[in-house]
Amino acid sequence: MPDSPAAVAQPRAHDTREAVLFGGVYGAVLACSMVAALTQYGHTSEASRRYDALWLLVTACASALAHGYAHYIAERAPHQRWDALRTLAEEWPLVAAVLPTVFLLAGAGWGWWPPKGVEYPAFVLNIVILFGLGLVTARWSTRRWLVAVLIGLVDAFLGVIVVIANALIK
Repeated sequence: MPDSPAAVAQPRAHDTREAVLFGGVYGAVLACSMVAALTQYGHTSEASRRYDALWLLVTACASALAHGYAHYIAERAPHQRWDALRTLAEEWPLVAAVLPTVFLLAGAGWGWWPPKGVEYPAFVLNIVILFGLGLVTARWSTRRWLVAVLIGLVDAFLGVIVVIANALIK
């Protein structure tokens, strides 16, 4: 006996707030990790910073595509014509979260500020982004301010872990 339309599982719609938090945290941690990896060998010329910015953007886009595709194939339900594109488009927060770091690296590559040592402001920027995402999403969930600040600090700690790992590996 075929399943009735009501019995067929519908793909779970992703909440925009959930997507912003998940994609934002993933993107900010990815940006920290990529900056740490790309600056490991001490290449600090303007050309290398432009290269770093491009690689960060390419990596973020590839990660967003892979994550969106994984969501699409993991939903074992009938799909409509444009579901694949919609699922991929829902990954925009991941790419958006790396754009401030791409801008920071590209600015160093274009000579707007010194290319040497730009990874440290990039780390701080991403830690602030992680804190802000945790704080804002906790407040969206009507958490008290103290709890929201603690959640923001836990999110920021993810970036601090990358910075500590970078220092230990060097």
